Amino acid sequence: MEDNNKFLPIGTVVLLKGGKKELMIMSYCVFPTGEAYDKNGKTNVEGMMFDYGGCLYPEGMIKSDQLFVFNHDQIDRVCFKGYVTESYSEISDKLNNNYDKLKKTSIKFNTTQEETII
Repeated sequence: MEDNNKFLPIGTVVLLKGGKKELMIMSYCVFPTGEAYDKNGKTNVEGMMFDYGGCLYPEGMIKSDQLFVFNHDQIDRVCFKGYVTESYSEISDKLNNNYDKLKKTSIKFNTTQEETII
């Protein structure tokens, strides 16, 4: 999937390469914590950032500890594009312009952190 605008709108429904079930995009730039699994079983994702966080479509998020994380280049097909507004365009521009910085940043989550990258 080629697109100059890496970040699709929240609510976009996609099918991943090799996937059988659609996912709906719920978040951007996800740094997973806790246990993570891929098609081969348990995997280490510590310190990794993924472009998107999503849930099964049409079921939605059934359990709060289950989030699917994936990168833009893993998307095979956009089944439905989410709602595009001026606010979406602003955050998409910020994410695209700061993507390399976000990818290189080692973030330690701190609830008192006041600085944001975007």
